[in-house]
Amino acid sequence: MTQQDSGAPDPAAAKVTLVTGASRGIGLAVARALVARGERVVITGRDQASLEQAVKQLGAESALGVAGKSHDEAHRAETVERALEHFGRIDALVNNVGTNPVFGSMLELDLSTARKILDINLVSTLGWVQLVHRAALAEHGGVIVNVSSVGGLGPAPGIGMYGASKAALIQLTQQLAYELAPSVRVNAVAPAVVRTKFAEALFAGHEEQVAQAYPLKRLGVPEDVGSAVAFLLSDEASWITGQTLVLDGGVTLNSGIG
Repeated sequence: MTQQDSGAPDPAAAKVTLVTGASRGIGLAVARALVARGERVVITGRDQASLEQAVKQLGAESALGVAGKSHDEAHRAETVERALEHFGRIDALVNNVGTNPVFGSMLELDLSTARKILDINLVSTLGWVQLVHRAALAEHGGVIVNVSSVGGLGPAPGIGMYGASKAALIQLTQQLAYELAPSVRVNAVAPAVVRTKFAEALFAGHEEQVAQAYPLKRLGVPEDVGSAVAFLLSDEASWITGQTLVLDGGVTLNSGIG
């Protein structure tokens, strides 16, 4: 009896999603959610050791890791090339990479740092989209999800340029959704504070106090975002494009409350 005759899923038919910044945190949670439903992933990250550990967790048969920096054009090209060589296809892209190296007033922000934030959070996202679209999605369609932030929905005290970059990412999501329809859907998620190493400075040592500002009385965990992204990538979301799904435990309901 062949694999097809037995009713077992054909691994070669499983969707392949490229997830950037996925050696830990939100990106890894997205990858886990996809692998759990029988799909395969190509994940990126700056640290080779962390990436190898993530691939081990996901299963070498389901995951390929490519180390490098998202704003490095050569890394992007290598990742797409290796994804196609290894799995033979790319069906979706999740742009999760982000940086926020400073905290303080916009008036005191070094402009070279501002450019770095925009380059990593926004320009590299467009670079991934252009490359993956040319290599795969233009031919057979697909889905793109960008990881923005509630910091992009309004003022973000102390992290203003990060917020500005995430606001631009929401606009980019809408623009791409318009340009790439009907064959490619493009959406975004906008999480509030999620318990990751990246956001640790926002809650470490006073998490319970921070959580009190959230109507659901807890911070997010990576799986909250991972499951939402997995939904947007699925056929169940086939009539959703150009949207930003806010994942915030209700904290933005507090807007305007003194």
